[in-house]
Amino acid sequence: MAQEGTGLPAAAGPPPLGAEPGSRSQAGPAELWEPGAPRQPPAGSGAAGPVPAGERCPEHDLELGWFCAAHRRLVCAQCAGLGGCRGHRVTALEEKAADLRNKIVDQCEKLQLQSAVITKYMAEVLPGKNQSALSAASWAREVVIQRLIFVRNACENEEQRLLERVHTEEERAHQSILTQRAHWSESLQKLAALRTYLVDVITSLDDHCLVHAEQEIFERTEAAEGILEPQESEKLNFNQQCVQSPLLHQLWASAVLSCATGLEDVHVDEKTVSPLLALSEDKKTLTFSPKKAKPYPDRLERFDHWPNALAAKAFHKGLHAWRVSVAKSCAYKVGISYGSLPRKGPGNEARLGYNPCSWVFSRYDKEFRFSHNDQHQAVELVRCPTQVGVVVDLDGGEVLFYDPVACAILHSHREAFTAPIYPVLAVADQSISFIQ
Repeated sequence: MAQEGTGLPAAAGPPPLGAEPGSRSQAGPAELWEPGAPRQPPAGSGAAGPVPAGERCPEHDLELGWFCAAHRRLVCAQCAGLGGCRGHRVTALEEKAADLRNKIVDQCEKLQLQSAVITKYMAEVLPGKNQSALSAASWAREVVIQRLIFVRNACENEEQRLLERVHTEEERAHQSILTQRAHWSESLQKLAALRTYLVDVITSLDDHCLVHAEQEIFERTEAAEGILEPQESEKLNFNQQCVQSPLLHQLWASAVLSCATGLEDVHVDEKTVSPLLALSEDKKTLTFSPKKAKPYPDRLERFDHWPNALAAKAFHKGLHAWRVSVAKSCAYKVGISYGSLPRKGPGNEARLGYNPCSWVFSRYDKEFRFSHNDQHQAVELVRCPTQVGVVVDLDGGEVLFYDPVACAILHSHREAFTAPIYPVLAVADQSISFIQ
């Protein structure tokens, strides 16, 4: 009789007759294969077969007909009842093998189901995904082509419109110059004729005739006085406003600020930083501190009152652009200035936007404006920009402030720059940074 709770044979003697290995009825595993197919895996499949005939316990010379769960090995009845596996949970070899076969069958069924899922996925889902990807790619190409065609057509139409306006303005200015030339040529002829007449009067008339000709002389000279000296007139100048185009400005600014290779890598010149500002290690971020952030050594280049700083690099000609992160601040100025901008004192001479040396876009709380030479223009915005892009065309004479996130022009200003310009910053709340 097996020991209670262990499944072991009785301690004394070999297992009962009905418990001899090979004599128990074998419970077949659940069917995995087709009806009529052998239950055992085919030879060479890697499945473990029965214990080889003649394999016996080296200690007791008995057949290995039991399985010890603790030692995870086959043992004989003597080992299970009285030997090293006494008290362990042991199972007859046939039961262990049957249980193992059932587990293998279950695993095979899981593998078969898993294979079926994968096969179905490959047969049904992936082809559809592939077709969907092809369709999406085709649609994306069509979107790119159609949008670029639209932009190209818009640019071509705008180009034609602006070139026509340029031609019209050129013709108008040319015609005005021709009209003025004809007018002043006629005036010269009148003046020359009057001068000839007066010279002839002086040289050919005697006193009596001269006195009698006084009225005629007065009338002719009075007519000459009506010929005024030439004055400067805008009609004779080519009006550059004829090429002002919101579309062209938008596309131009977007193209410049969206092209990473076209952006300047701008750093702050530490020698110019106000004591009210702290400069980051990478020399790109300025942080405001009303209690003087750092005791910088006094220098001629340093701003000593206003919270300003200049960039280290000046631009002499060409097109230049950079971006400034302003998301953390509600009091700042972003723009350009000449290197001759005064640095000392509380006066407007060193205050950005209040002198002829600086051009800045500024924010104070919810108010935005453009400032130059103490002239201030309010800028109405729907949303506060998180970045301000600055585009400077030194050859074309223009500075433009742009919101690269909203793709919107904040303000543009035309100026004939007469000296190299520096990027300039001021901040009186939190921090702002040059960004690449």
